[in-house]
Formats: sequence, C-alpha cells, structure tokens
Amino acid sequence: MTGTIAAIATPLGTGGMAVIRMSGPAAIARAGQVFVPIRGKRPEDMDGYTCAYGHILEDGTRLDDVVLTVFRAPHSYTGEDVVEVSCHGGRYVSEQILRALLCDEVRLAEAGEFTKRAFLNGKLSLTQAEAVADVIGAAGENALRAARALREGATYRRISALGQRLLEMLSDLAVWADYPDEDIPDVDGGALERRLAALQQDMQSLLATYDRGRILREGMHTVIAGKPNVGKSTLFNALAGFERSIVTDIAGTTRDVVEEQIRIGGMTLRLSDTAGVRETDGTVERIGVERSLRSLEEADLVLAVFDMSRPFDAEDAALLERLPRERCICVCNKTDLDRQLAQLPEGFADTVAISAKTEDNMAALADAVTRFAAARAVNAEDGMIANERQRDCLREAAAAVAEAQDALAMGLAYDAVTVSLDAAADALLRLTGERVTDRVVDTVFARFCVGK
Repeated sequence: MTGTIAAIATPLGTGGMAVIRMSGPAAIARAGQVFVPIRGKRPEDMDGYTCAYGHILEDGTRLDDVVLTVFRAPHSYTGEDVVEVSCHGGRYVSEQILRALLCDEVRLAEAGEFTKRAFLNGKLSLTQAEAVADVIGAAGENALRAARALREGATYRRISALGQRLLEMLSDLAVWADYPDEDIPDVDGGALERRLAALQQDMQSLLATYDRGRILREGMHTVIAGKPNVGKSTLFNALAGFERSIVTDIAGTTRDVVEEQIRIGGMTLRLSDTAGVRETDGTVERIGVERSLRSLEEADLVLAVFDMSRPFDAEDAALLERLPRERCICVCNKTDLDRQLAQLPEGFADTVAISAKTEDNMAALADAVTRFAAARAVNAEDGMIANERQRDCLREAAAAVAEAQDALAMGLAYDAVTVSLDAAADALLRLTGERVTDRVVDTVFARFCVGK
C-alpha cells in the first residue's frame, strides 16, 4: 500500500473531542501546511511522541484550536509517519479538518487501512490485527480480556511454537535426504512418529479452544425453555431489565423466538425467549415449538424453567427428554406461590429456585450462570482460535500432519512425509499472515471501521 491516508478515528457525532489520524510519507509535511502552533515547533521540526497546541487553517480561515501529535516512523502504530489531530468534538468541525488535510498527496483511508498498514509493515501479526477488531467490538469484560490477550500475541506465539516443531522435523528430513553419503544418522521412524502424534494432539487442543473462545467473543447463546405458562417471558423480561416479551396468563402467547443481549457479571448472554414446548394443533404455535426445539440443540446454555406451583406432568416429562441437561440450569420458578412440584431429576449443570415475578433470588441465578460460564471458559492468555479463518488454517495443518502420520504408518518413503509436513507448515504461515494472499488480507480488514 502506498501514499498517505487520513480519516476520522473517533465516532461521528457530538462529543468532548474528536481525533483525525493521518499516516504515510506526506503526513508530517501536510500537517505543517495547515497547522499553526501557538508557540514551539512546527510539525516538521517536532520529535516523535511530542505534541503541540495550535490551530488548523484552511484558506486563511481558522477551523479550530487543536492538539497535534507526531509519531515518527518506524515508532508508530502503522510503522509510518503518523500525525493525529485532536479537536473539539462534533461532526461538522471534525469533517472540516479532515477535508483540510485531504489533498493530492493525502487520500481518505479505507476501512481498516491503518491496521492493515501496521500488519504489512510488520508491526502486527495477522492474528494480532484480527484481535484489534475484537477489542473494538468487545461486548463485555470477558470478551475484552480475550481480545487483549490475542492483541498481545498469545495465539501467534502458540502457532509459532507449533510451526517451529514442524520446521525442526522438516530440517531433520531434509538433511538426511540431501546428504546421503555423509555420516549422518538415519531418521528414527519411531521417534518421528511420536513427535507427529504429540504435534497432532497439541493442534487438536488448540482447535478445541474455538467454540469456548467464541463464547467469550460473541457471548453465550442462552435459551429460556419450558412448557407454556411456567414464567419464561417473565424471566426473560427480568433478565433484560425491561418488558421485551409479552406476558399473559394465556398459554401459547409466545409464538416465536424473542432475542435480547444482556450482561451478567463480565459475561454477555445472547438471550432467547422461546415458545412453550408442548403438543399443539395450532399451525402457528406448532412452528414456534419446532423453532424452540431447534434452539435447544444450538444453545450454549439452556435455562430450563419449571413451575413450582404445579405438579410435575407429562409436558414436563416430555421437555426433560429434549433437554441437553449438561448444558442446562434448572430454574424452579414461582417460589412466591405454594410449592407443589416434587424434586426434579438430577443431571442438570445447576439448579436455582427463584420468583421471576418478584425477582426474588435472581442474584443466585446470575451466580449459577457465572459458574457455568467459568467452568467452560478458555484461558485466552494461553492463546485461542478466534475466528473461522484461523480455524480453517489450523484444520488444514492438522489434516496435513494426519496425512504425514498415515504415510509413516504405511511405510512410504520419507519424501511423502515431507510433502505433507510442508503443507502443514504452509497452512500455519497463512494463519499468522507470514504467507498470505492479498484476497485474504482484504477479507480480514473488511470488517474494520474507517479510521482504524
């Protein structure tokens, strides 16, 4: 990528301040053409990591009082000369300053172009660059903690360690193949087999972090399920903090899945209120029940609601057969009424008694959800697979290592093993961005905002 780019780096709208960022070979010179310091040095004479107070001029008109900060290459976010202009917040004034910076040598930045330049200039690995978008989009403390760990290179370090082990095996095979007449020990097939097995195990262990890492990044898909009139919608509204679902005494009021995003502690829940699960002749309600059952299969967590004021019946029994109990918290609702429900079968991840109507003991439910999430959390500081692109690359690498294992088990020549290991190494290099196509890079940065 060439040229100098500029963009507003803060959200458009009224605020205390806005930041306009400029990066590239002409950044400092262009800043010197429009910035007049109150005192001190002009931008071209400033050292890196220094600021100056002054104002921006366009055709002799003073646009705003600003603070201008200079970052000199290579010690900047992008690795290029960077200038940041901090002005008063407001859409109009920030856009006016941006227009003053744009010229023949400075163009408007594309989405994610600053971070793309950081990657292309070796300031970030591709996995670290992807984590920048996760930091921006983090919806809760756990998601932010995971994104920070990725941003600091946890995944890159773990992938690099796997790649180094591959390269060591490839080096041993290459030396043995290229110098057959030298006094070099033969490759130990048994030792190579054990090294490949250990590598495959570690790759599968890293692959297993994807689903748990997805919960940290995107939130836990949580479904509220139960037969009609057990208080699912009341619970949904209590968790959401406002009346999102319609609550009536008429069975079957909820016909479709109602969704809302909430936070409990540091965990984000993508909460779904579903239609009551029961046998029904109503066409619309039956469709709602079918969707509810599909939601149970896809959910990370199910809040299975039972009415403590009613005896256990056939509909409760039918629901129990459908529930993935290891992913369920049993919610015994309506503690404000006389209890008639006998003890429920065991096997749930947790059981909590509440009153959704009076919101009694809701803190205990929040604690149960937190425990459930903590038991299934991945340690982001150890590195994890953060998105589909990374998972696909690692799957390809693991498949290639499996091919090498098969070739070794079948007694094929070491050349066949080498070909498979070369493919595995290539997949890992594409994962970290050390060997990647322009198309992949464009796809990664397409989801970024302009100015980042």
